[in-house]
Amino acid sequence: MKLYSFAIVGLSTTVVALSLARPDQTLLGNDDQELYLVEMSPGHTRDVNMSRTQDGINFMDITHTPDLGALSTSDVSRDAVVQFPIKPAYNDSLVPLLKELKQKNMHENLEKFTSFHTRYYRSTYGAESSAWLYSKVNQTIHDSGAGEYGVRVETFEHSWGQNSIIATIPGKSDTTVVIGAHQDSINLFLPSILSAPGADDDGSGTVTILEALRVLLKSEAVIKGNASNTVEFHWYSAEEGGLLGSQAIFSAYQKEGRDVKAMLQQDMTGYTQKTIEAGEQESVGVITDFVNPDLTDFIKKIITQVCHYRCELITCSLLTVGQYCSIPYVLTKCGYACSDHASASKAGYPSAFVIESDFKYSDNKIHTSQDKIEFLNFGTELQALASHVATYTDHP
Repeated sequence: MKLYSFAIVGLSTTVVALSLARPDQTLLGNDDQELYLVEMSPGHTRDVNMSRTQDGINFMDITHTPDLGALSTSDVSRDAVVQFPIKPAYNDSLVPLLKELKQKNMHENLEKFTSFHTRYYRSTYGAESSAWLYSKVNQTIHDSGAGEYGVRVETFEHSWGQNSIIATIPGKSDTTVVIGAHQDSINLFLPSILSAPGADDDGSGTVTILEALRVLLKSEAVIKGNASNTVEFHWYSAEEGGLLGSQAIFSAYQKEGRDVKAMLQQDMTGYTQKTIEAGEQESVGVITDFVNPDLTDFIKKIITQVCHYRCELITCSLLTVGQYCSIPYVLTKCGYACSDHASASKAGYPSAFVIESDFKYSDNKIHTSQDKIEFLNFGTELQALASHVATYTDHP
């Protein structure tokens, strides 16, 4: 989740903090630019000095992607032509897949992913964590045997050193459904120096969609290309730098004329403490601003349907649906450009975004050294994961 606060770091503070630097930490890429062009809301841009960060304001750094969205304004936007199902179809293939979902896998992967000092996109650790994630996705594909049917993983290279990662499951058509998360983390105080485990933001989303990929690859029909759509899993670099990785990818897709039918972003899936402390029920936050309303309505129906699918697995009664479902949705807002779905939307592709809770109860430890795995609830992550699997298997 990209949300910055204005801060000019004083020299004395910097000197103190330098003592906390890891000796093998190196900045990557060439970033000697003084002013950057950022977009604060649709059509509202300004030049900023990135040594100062925006207080509570989401933004897209469009310095190198000023034309993103230009084609979608001259042609018919996908938002205007895509139709989503009125209701999810009961899919007999879904229940067996839901049985395969493992919290243990997510926990183990997140332990490794948060062990890097930081995943800051311009750091050597950011490059190393990306390389580990690529190898993990590649191993997942290899272990499933899906590679022989054309399932593959590729890197999308960036100038700053940390690559984005794209896993592709070919379908009957090139029409594509994208499931995304961002892999980078940041410590806003001193990004290039201080630790940023990024367990919730967005290690949680990263391992959620990684497990969704593993489970989908257990479907013989899916790996043999019998699904209606191609599906891609994206792990974006540099979301915390202004949605840089996702902008680069969707800018390329737009120029290539790629047909993206839907994009679902998963950013922060595991923190529930503030919701519980407020005396409210745990819930999946469905973002309603700056998203495609029809796709968002479909996602709400999917979340509700997953409750019933999961309940069937344990033969629960209607009285206990809330216990096992276990998490309903709540409608909430996060503002313009709050995560990578904004890049897809700007390119003219329908997007939706789900988060761990009502936005007002989201994790206040993000962007610090305290965004650690022990503060997360893997039951919430499992619910988000089940929704991902259901979205793909139910999507026509």
